[in-house]
Amino acid sequence: MKVLAIQSSGDQTSICLIHNDDLLTFSQKHQRKKRPDWNNMLINLGLNKLFNIDEICLFAFANSSSSYTATRSIATYMKGLAVALKKPLIAVSSDDIDELYADSIAKLALLEYENSGLNSEMFNPKNANPIYSQELQYKKVNE
Repeated sequence: MKVLAIQSSGDQTSICLIHNDDLLTFSQKHQRKKRPDWNNMLINLGLNKLFNIDEICLFAFANSSSSYTATRSIATYMKGLAVALKKPLIAVSSDDIDELYADSIAKLALLEYENSGLNSEMFNPKNANPIYSQELQYKKVNE
């Protein structure tokens, strides 16, 4: 089974591929307001050399509360992949989610998927949305 997971704490993003029994990871530091080039991160992970994106069985992202923008952009990216490839997507939540890297996210997602009996219908990408523990407050413009 191949699992692809991404986690971002805001100023660092990590990506992980569980490829059968291998665990491949890549991490990149960046400015908080800038998102890394995910295609470049995938290439550094071995895209089109070790694996093709359509071979991924399960996609996952960290439902991180430390960076609203990073979590939403990663969720959008992963949803696009999962929907296009008709694969399950899991938004992984944990009490210590902001301290975990993508390898832990991938392992937690795989465990959750296996515990479901590999029921991909339970992990429809349209239902994998970031959830925040506190209510978001928006600033109204032009008031």
